[in-house]
Amino acid sequence: MAVSYAQFLKSGIDLSPLGALPANRDDAYDCTPKGARIFARAGVDGIHFCFVRGFGETVFAVSPMNGATDTVHPVAANFEDFLRLLLSCGDTAPLEQAWQWNEAQFDAFLRDNPPTDEQNAVLDRLRALPLEPMPAPWVYIHALQADFDDTPVRRAGEEAPAPEKPDKWAVYF
Repeated sequence: MAVSYAQFLKSGIDLSPLGALPANRDDAYDCTPKGARIFARAGVDGIHFCFVRGFGETVFAVSPMNGATDTVHPVAANFEDFLRLLLSCGDTAPLEQAWQWNEAQFDAFLRDNPPTDEQNAVLDRLRALPLEPMPAPWVYIHALQADFDDTPVRRAGEEAPAPEKPDKWAVYF
């Protein structure tokens, strides 16, 4: 049974201890994609997580403090995978940072930052949904990001690309 975002909301599980605090559209930044539905924020550096209209159930991390071209990254193909990644990593931080780390750095972060008792209590509730941890989370995230074309993801502060002008104008009847 897949766990959708709507189904998850009915569970009443608070993901705040895992770095996914409740959020809304007021948490958007100029780099937030147009059509974003923000569902969580990390509580630091404006980082937030959202779905983007036109991209199905894909979960994106938006990191306003990154360079202009590195602010939006897909982190999960759907909300269930997002939860499974949290089960593997114990926090949103490695999900948001994975794009810039190699696998050894990712694994070192997980090893150096084990879940706290409060985080483990939330993780136990996620396992009861029932969900299994994502095997090889870094591999999963990097495979998703490698195949992702972010060209159609427009940021709120960006204009739509101008249509290409033809070399010659012609009128036909």
